[in-house]
Parts: sequence; C-alpha cells; structure tokens
Amino acid sequence: MSNKTKIIIAVAIILLAAASRLIEHPFNFTPIVAMSIFAGCYLKKYWAIALPLGAMLISDYFIGFYDWQVMASVYASITVAFGIGWLLSKRLKWYNVGLSALVASVAFFVLTNLAVWAFFSWYPHTWAGLLNCFTLALPFFRNTLAGNIVYAGVFFGAYELVNVLAFRLKETKQGI
Repeated sequence: MSNKTKIIIAVAIILLAAASRLIEHPFNFTPIVAMSIFAGCYLKKYWAIALPLGAMLISDYFIGFYDWQVMASVYASITVAFGIGWLLSKRLKWYNVGLSALVASVAFFVLTNLAVWAFFSWYPHTWAGLLNCFTLALPFFRNTLAGNIVYAGVFFGAYELVNVLAFRLKETKQGI
C-alpha cells in the first residue's frame, strides 16, 4: 500500500472518530485521546497535532464551550497524547498501544483534575482538597481509561486490518 493511501486511511479514521464525539456516549468515553495517540503514531507532526485539536475544537463548538482553564487542560492532554503516539511509532507493538492508552488516560486525569482543583472553589486549595478532587474524579477516570483502550484498539486494529487486506488484494492481483 502506498504511503499516500496509508495517510488517507489514517485521516479517515480520525475524522470518523471526531464525528463520533457528537453522538450520545457515556461521560468521558470518547475517542479524542485515542485518536490523538493514533495520529501521533501515523501522521506527520503538524497533522498529528492539528487534526485532533481541530476535531476537538469543532466538536466543542457543537457541544458547547466551557471554562477556558479546564478546556486548556483538556487540549493540553490531547497534545500530550500526540507525544505519546509519536513515541509509540518507534515501538509499535500491541501491548505498547495498550500502555499508551493507559499513560494518556493518567495524563488526562491528572491534568484536567489539577485544573479543576486549581481554578474552581469546589475544593480547598490544600493537599487534602487535591486528594478529594482526584478521589471524586475516579469514576470519570474509569470511563476515560475504558474509552481510550477500546478506541485505541479499534483505531490501530482497523488500520492494521486495512493494511493486511490491501496487501492480500495486491498479492491476488499479482497472481502470487
């Protein structure tokens, strides 16, 4: 399969993932972080950062914007996920895809909940308040982790499946 075809397949997966954020889903069970890992692994740096952030911005436009400090932490988390995907591209194995989803989920959890604790008066600005914030956010982490693992598996699996099918089709055409 040509490099151009691989890029088209990767971009198609990313656009479908971005569109899926607009349909009803369990809280924090979204494809955006997994999509950013995937993009970081398979696309050039500019597109690997621009597509997930652009998808997030467009879907936020339709879903609704919220507090800018928390939004900034979400967008930072997506950028971190790109970096994880970029590192993954040099060590691409199925178990590293799972590990990447786990690390990106933890980064998302820490960054976003740190922002909630820091910028809202919901929790005292003490260690106990931070611990309480993180503790109360654990149910959201469960969905984030599950979503990232599921979507990373789907994206990377679909991409590899299309590559295998394309290779077999090419062999069939060549009569091998």
